[in-house]
Amino acid sequence: MAAAYTPRDAWRAAALGACEALSGSFAALSVWERDRGRLRVLVNAGQRAEGEEEFPEEEAYPVHQFPEITEFLHERWAGGGEPDAWVETADGQPGAGGPARGARPYCHQRVAALRRRGRGCCVVAPIVLHGRAWGELYVARQAGQPVFDRADADFATVLAAVVASGIAQTERLEEVRKLAFTDPLTGLANRRAVDVRLDEAMERHRVDATVVSLVVCDLNGLKAVNDTHGHAVGDRLLERFGSVLSLCGAMLPEALAARLGGDEFCLLTAGPPADAVVGVATELCDRAAVIELGDGVACGVASTGDPIGPVRSARRLFRLADAAQYRAKAARAPGPVVAGRDGEVVRLADSPPKSAHDRRRLRGNRP
Repeated sequence: MAAAYTPRDAWRAAALGACEALSGSFAALSVWERDRGRLRVLVNAGQRAEGEEEFPEEEAYPVHQFPEITEFLHERWAGGGEPDAWVETADGQPGAGGPARGARPYCHQRVAALRRRGRGCCVVAPIVLHGRAWGELYVARQAGQPVFDRADADFATVLAAVVASGIAQTERLEEVRKLAFTDPLTGLANRRAVDVRLDEAMERHRVDATVVSLVVCDLNGLKAVNDTHGHAVGDRLLERFGSVLSLCGAMLPEALAARLGGDEFCLLTAGPPADAVVGVATELCDRAAVIELGDGVACGVASTGDPIGPVRSARRLFRLADAAQYRAKAARAPGPVVAGRDGEVVRLADSPPKSAHDRRRLRGNRP
């Protein structure tokens, strides 16, 4: 789990590790969504039955079907104890552990699930995070294999505590990554996120000719707003345009909307055709033109789906989009300038910039 890069990788590592440690054939990790009153399965690992997906989108079970996740935990804690794992068997016989003394009998939905999926027994261990029930670790064995015993249940309790520590670490790392790849003012992605995603997109382009497009925008008039109305109003203008950019980006599948720095923004796509990207860029310009206190945007587009010659690097695509945006700003164009649909833009990106300002812009170095 410590080596996992994403939460999904961490969940999968937890389930597979517990499955191996307990000599199981299958393992799952589920989270208790209190607001929706359900257990949602995050990952199914090992020998999956028909219909079980590794990362199910909507496999969830109402908590009232599994009251032990609430009653068992809370009643044990009320007595000063710790949450323990318990065992269920496909024949319905009591396994190791079980409900706390005085608890209501369970509706053994798990027993029916074991039989339906050809499994003989399972051990269920509550996962406790930050002093609260977070979810559960579930490990099963196929029918015909030895039934889990009390020692297995005790070991599962320990494994659940280890998993909880891993989940806590994953959550902390995810928060750090979010801060590292997010612009704090607008909530959009930042330049670092764009660089990573663009490198990935260009690799896809090299492998299977995926169309990669970049829309670079410069928000006009920000300095005048800052000088006249103050930086707080200027920040609101940046936030407002960021919202418009996000709205337009949603028109393109999996587009990344980002603030590069200062008054510069971009949209990055991998897959949509160039015409679709240009259409969204036009919509973006139209919407930006009516933002209060703003003065529209200068917008440049570069897409590998247009005749711009071979694009072998992310830097090349950025240069083309930046050159198109620079020309749009110089001409005060009301819509986007598109590389490849204006030969001069392609030539501008290919030739050495004349001024230090132009060199800085075409290198992609922004504040």
